Amino acid sequence: MAQCPQVFGKTVDDHTRCEHYATELDVIAIRFACCDRYYPCHLCHSECADHPAEQWPQDKWDQPAILCGMCWTQLTIETYRNTDSCPECAAPFNPRCAAHSEYYFAG
Repeated sequence: MAQCPQVFGKTVDDHTRCEHYATELDVIAIRFACCDRYYPCHLCHSECADHPAEQWPQDKWDQPAILCGMCWTQLTIETYRNTDSCPECAAPFNPRCAAHSEYYFAG
């Protein structure tokens, strides 16, 4: 069995929810391009990392950088951006996360 990636930041449960975003649908973590660490959100990264966040360039959206907090499947950025739920476990993702995509993804 593969080891689950560690999620850094101010998590509040075992499904990657954090103190900033903790609704039923907030079940992903993002692997930040700058440090190769998963955080639940840009605010967690900002508060816990010792460097500014960097966006994923569009030519690297084929890399796994999204972690489903329900089944711990890692998704590529392309897959995540083209779905409303986890393709592995069908957990619904928060559609409002798209409003913050500029914090994570260039383009």
